[in-house]
Amino acid sequence: MNSSSSGKGLESFLSGKGFYIVLFLCAAVIGASAWMMAAGNETMSDDALQTIADGSGDRRVETVIIPARPERESLDPSLDAEAPAVSEEEPADLTVPAENDNSQPVEAAAPVFTWPVSGEPDRSYSGDRLVFDVTMQDWRSHEGLDILAERGAVVQASCAGTVESVRADDLFGVVVTLRHSDGSRTIYANLEDSPAVAEGDWVETGQALGAVGRSALCEVGQPSHLHFAMQVNGRYVDPMDYLAA
Repeated sequence: MNSSSSGKGLESFLSGKGFYIVLFLCAAVIGASAWMMAAGNETMSDDALQTIADGSGDRRVETVIIPARPERESLDPSLDAEAPAVSEEEPADLTVPAENDNSQPVEAAAPVFTWPVSGEPDRSYSGDRLVFDVTMQDWRSHEGLDILAERGAVVQASCAGTVESVRADDLFGVVVTLRHSDGSRTIYANLEDSPAVAEGDWVETGQALGAVGRSALCEVGQPSHLHFAMQVNGRYVDPMDYLAA
């Protein structure tokens, strides 16, 4: 049989009933195979489940042991130490008392004034009241206290302070003025020449300033005395109000 006859026979077969019969048989075989595979899988699944339920069969169970996680090593050993117990006692008062309370101003102690010379008062402080001046033969105010004392008697500082000035006044002669810690002043007039202190000196209470003289021209008509005056806040005051008894 040559190739031409074979081709015609295949063509005649495909166009005839034989082709459809073969096609049907192939489909039937494929369907039967699929049905058998499905039935087999279902049977196998049922058997497997029954085996598991009965506890039979060869099963391997592997137990996986997970090691405990190691504790983290602290970088700071002090953090691993046991925390101290909390005390229930009342905390101690750690308030530090202030040595000085600066909220309130501290007032300086008022200075104490002593008698600058030993003697009796002669002419007293008159303030704004006019009194007769025997030397000047007129009426005028007397802004100090005249203390009777012999010429040459030592005149002492009534209170500690700084010598503010040493001067020669036209009416009151040689005058020494002291300034004290509270800002007040004491004035010593009718002194002898060459007093014992100079401007700027610091003197203590009772320190010699000079001696009683007769340099005050406005009071030469009176007995020998020291003219002693005081100023507070820049105004003359009565020395008797400040001198210690």
